[in-house]
Amino acid sequence: MTTAERPPRSGRLARSAIAGRALVQAGASRLVHKAQDLARTEEERQAARAAQEAQLGRILFTALNQLKGVALKAAQMLAGEPQLLPEGLRQQLARACYQATPMNRAQVDRQLRQALGHDWAQRLPDFDAQAFAAASLGQVHRARLADGRAVAIKLQYPGMAATVRSDMQLLRLLLDGPFTGLLDEAGGLPAPQLLATLLDEIERSLEAELDYAQEAEAMQAFHAQLRLPGLVVPAAVPELSTRQVLVMETLAGRHLQEWLDTRPSQAQRDHYGQLIFDAFLRMVFELRWLHADPHPGNYLFMADGQLGLLDFGCTQRLSEGFTAGLAQAWNAALRPDADEALHQAYLSLQLISPGMTLQHFRAELRPALSPLLDWQLAPFRSPVYDFGQDRCLPRLEAGPQRTALQALHQLPTELAFFDRSYLGLNQLLHRLGARVQTSNRWIGPPTTSPMT
Repeated sequence: MTTAERPPRSGRLARSAIAGRALVQAGASRLVHKAQDLARTEEERQAARAAQEAQLGRILFTALNQLKGVALKAAQMLAGEPQLLPEGLRQQLARACYQATPMNRAQVDRQLRQALGHDWAQRLPDFDAQAFAAASLGQVHRARLADGRAVAIKLQYPGMAATVRSDMQLLRLLLDGPFTGLLDEAGGLPAPQLLATLLDEIERSLEAELDYAQEAEAMQAFHAQLRLPGLVVPAAVPELSTRQVLVMETLAGRHLQEWLDTRPSQAQRDHYGQLIFDAFLRMVFELRWLHADPHPGNYLFMADGQLGLLDFGCTQRLSEGFTAGLAQAWNAALRPDADEALHQAYLSLQLISPGMTLQHFRAELRPALSPLLDWQLAPFRSPVYDFGQDRCLPRLEAGPQRTALQALHQLPTELAFFDRSYLGLNQLLHRLGARVQTSNRWIGPPTTSPMT
């Protein structure tokens, strides 16, 4: 049995020992690196620092891969913050992909009895004990309700919810010490509270994602409120959904890669890309409630041009102040010589300290952020945008990154979720190779027409 196939070590002492070994290895690696750095030229130091990032990333990934479960899921989410972590470390975390060992028939029966009672088989006739889909936190089965409706049933793997707090404590421990030194050298975090805030939000998100009853409520709300021709959100079955079991209507369709393998036409790619793009804007600016996990596996390409949207375990409410501030900031950045408006927008979002003057903003922060802002706003500079072109998220150089991060007054929860979702949206549309009409009523030059 390979390391990837072994079940996670469940004992607290065993899991702490994994973290402890990683810290010892990272500390030793850092000592060697710092000692050798004294004899290096500046060019050699830069190359050695990149190698050190990758080595420490591998140490961290190896530990998380042994912990598996919630710890590895948290690493995946942390890897979605490219501007906050050194690239070598982030790339290693992005490798995190944990497929749990499927539950056997006895475990499935136990989970359903605990959640729905001993008569669960009568409530879910034609239950298929063989899971047809699986992820890091649960597996999915097919069944029928007594009224004949076909449903999908997501069962949570045992013990997941119980490890969230302890696993996040281990992740915080792993990111301390040698890893903090790496962050500082790489232009890293302006203060420890930024990373602490991000990890706190990841912990809260994981706790919410493991509450399937809450997911059922969110799914019902999006099913009722996210109205867009061609978009399908399955209805949940709240009376049969609990914290560990989610019952929902099943949708028939293909996931992204399977659909791409059918060699769709450009018109089909554009059609689905438009649905995905329009749904994102509606969620942000109309519902102010974001489906915050635009993973390709959460979309189903259905017959007759319909698109299914799945998995509402990770959603984020957006305040009116945040969406208004976002629109103000992006519209200001789209106009030439609009530093004053952008400065005011950042103040309203509380991204920068009230004491940052316009002169300081114009001279230091705006130039540091320009590559990132240009990337974010490129789709809105023309009525139609081709997402199929090469468009990698820019990685800020150490100097501009330090300037930007040191200027951050705080990291609003909403912004962290929005940034990850917007990055995921762009990556998804790039894989689709979609050409999308980006004109809308919220973001863009003054000449843009409202989105229908």
